[in-house]
Amino acid sequence: SSQRGLSGGKPPKKLTISLKKEKPQLPQNFEQDTWDRLKECVTAVHSQQPVTQSFEQLYKGVEDLCIHKKGESLYERLAAECEAHIQRNLAGLVNQTPDPVLFLELAQSTWDAHCNQMSTIRSIFLYLDRTYVIQSGDVVSLWEMGLIKFRRHMEQAHDVQRKTLAGLLTLIHKERTGDMVNRSLVKNLLRMLSSLGLYSQFEGKFLEASEDFYRDEAQQKLQELDVPHYLLYVERRLEEEGDRVAQYLDPQTRKPLVAKLDAQLLESHVTAIVEKGFESLMGDAEQRVDDLKRMYVLLGRVNSLASIKGALSGYVRKTGVEMVANEERDKDLVSDLLAFKELLDSLLEQAFFGNEDFAHALKDSFEVFINVRQNKPAELIAKFVDLQLRGGGEGANDFELEALLDRVMTLFRYIQGKDVFEAFFKKDLAKRLLLGKSGSVDAEKSMISKLKQECGSSFTNKLEGMFKDMELSRDVMIAYADSSIRTSLVSKLDSELQIHVLTTGYWPPYPPAPLSIPRELAQQQEAFEKFYLSKHQGRRLAWQNSLGHATVKAHLGEGKGRREHMLQVSLYQCAILLLFNTSDELSYGEIKDAVGMEEKELKVTLQSLACAKIKIITKTPRGRDVNEGDKFNFNYKFESKQLRIKVNSIQLKETQEENDKTTETVFQDRQYQVDAAVVRVMKARKCLAHPLLISELFKLLKFPVTPADLKKRIESLIEREYLERDKDQPTVYNYLA
Repeated sequence: SSQRGLSGGKPPKKLTISLKKEKPQLPQNFEQDTWDRLKECVTAVHSQQPVTQSFEQLYKGVEDLCIHKKGESLYERLAAECEAHIQRNLAGLVNQTPDPVLFLELAQSTWDAHCNQMSTIRSIFLYLDRTYVIQSGDVVSLWEMGLIKFRRHMEQAHDVQRKTLAGLLTLIHKERTGDMVNRSLVKNLLRMLSSLGLYSQFEGKFLEASEDFYRDEAQQKLQELDVPHYLLYVERRLEEEGDRVAQYLDPQTRKPLVAKLDAQLLESHVTAIVEKGFESLMGDAEQRVDDLKRMYVLLGRVNSLASIKGALSGYVRKTGVEMVANEERDKDLVSDLLAFKELLDSLLEQAFFGNEDFAHALKDSFEVFINVRQNKPAELIAKFVDLQLRGGGEGANDFELEALLDRVMTLFRYIQGKDVFEAFFKKDLAKRLLLGKSGSVDAEKSMISKLKQECGSSFTNKLEGMFKDMELSRDVMIAYADSSIRTSLVSKLDSELQIHVLTTGYWPPYPPAPLSIPRELAQQQEAFEKFYLSKHQGRRLAWQNSLGHATVKAHLGEGKGRREHMLQVSLYQCAILLLFNTSDELSYGEIKDAVGMEEKELKVTLQSLACAKIKIITKTPRGRDVNEGDKFNFNYKFESKQLRIKVNSIQLKETQEENDKTTETVFQDRQYQVDAAVVRVMKARKCLAHPLLISELFKLLKFPVTPADLKKRIESLIEREYLERDKDQPTVYNYLA
């Protein structure tokens, strides 16, 4: 209050100081002076001279211009300066040396200088690039600006562009023809074209030149080289072009370049390659796996595997027909077919990569050629199996035999006449079982199991029945051995009898074989028959003399060399040999009257005893043929180190007559099957035209048959009044109930 009083009651005054800001003024000629300094620097860089000013001062000058909104003007001035320099440099390349390599070196030098200069300029004008260029959406970076200017003037300098592209193509052509070229030079110039956006112009001309080059070279090589070497040449060229892409071409060029190579080297010559080379390669396939694999891979590139598949089918059919149709090869045909199949399976995996289409082609080809001779392959396969199961084949042990039978089953699947195989297999199985010639019961059952799996139980019912008969026969013989009838004979006879009781329906039909059974055996037969019929009333036993065999004790040799031997012979041979117990010499007529055999069978049996390698009896006069006037003597002089001697048995030898009879039986069975099929179809359809009936029969029948054969059976059924022809339409059949 005292203060207010002193001042008369007024508050003190406040002083306000205000500073007026004035916009700083750029020095006069600031922009021009700064640009002059920068231009001097740019000129020095373009002329490859040292820059006298420090880069820091130059950078600061660019920054100042940009800060004071002079960026646009600076950019335009710099672009004009660079463009003028680029134009002068490219103009300097016009009308330069005609040597492509020297010209390309000059072009590379010009490009390298441009890149280095623009890199230096960009580092000086970096502030401009980072501010004005970024803020202006329609302005490209300094580096991009340099590329655009370079491209524009290169396109305007037609001579430079033309010579650059031509020079590059020349160097690549030289490299393809074997010359050494500067790959680094080519690589750098192609990168230049890529950077300038001109690579597509080069690529078009390059692909066109490549197409022309390989078109001409392929035609020349096909004339000069065989197919394996031509394929090696193609493989090498593909590798070279792949390396070329990796070294200096743009990666995007690979696909169109490879397409050109495939078209000119492969696609245009597929037919020539396959026709000229495939069959010769297959002729030496074991040594040519790599070549076949190469052909598969290369032709697969141009979608031409169908050509190889067709050629493979043709080769297999041609080779197979030559094998099957040649009757002189029948002895080894199955072995040859197995080897051929094994080779093709190996090629399928190693050369053709297990291609399923190729596998189907092989299967179809085998089915065609193996049935050229309709029934013979089936017969030969059955005989081959017989040889293996008798232990005289290729299978050295059970494992190998099993593998071999699996391979045989593959051939079995291809044959159409499976009923022919069944007939011969059944006949041979009967001989193996009855004559004790089977090498392995397990192998026998394994084979039947394979057939059952392949064809069903109806195919193997009779075969399994044969084994069942053998087992039942063993039980019967055990019971017979313990019977009183057998016991009463033991003291009277000096012989043993082993009998197999066979069910007629299971076993092959055997014709009656007359034989006067020797007294020593007749009593045994009568005793067993009495025993068996007492156990199985209503049954009838028919003795099959042609299947009998015996072991005969014989004293052979003279003086000190006289020894006891065991002769393994057939029942026929046994009956003849026992006659010599009462006489040292017998005439043909005496033997014939005594044994009661058919003349043909008698002569064959006498030949096996008197004319073979083992001569138990001798014939007078000597010779290989047996005649009615011949006389026979027991051969006391026969000597052998072996105690057990196997005399060649005619039972094991397959005769043509037997083969023909088996085949005839098959044909007869087929007729019954055809008749049954016709009746079955007509009973269901009542009325059917001839073409439709034939078509239905082909679907039902599982063996090869011709329309002519079917027509004969239809005519037969019409004669037997199972069918009749329609009165109005002769080609239509009606079923008669």
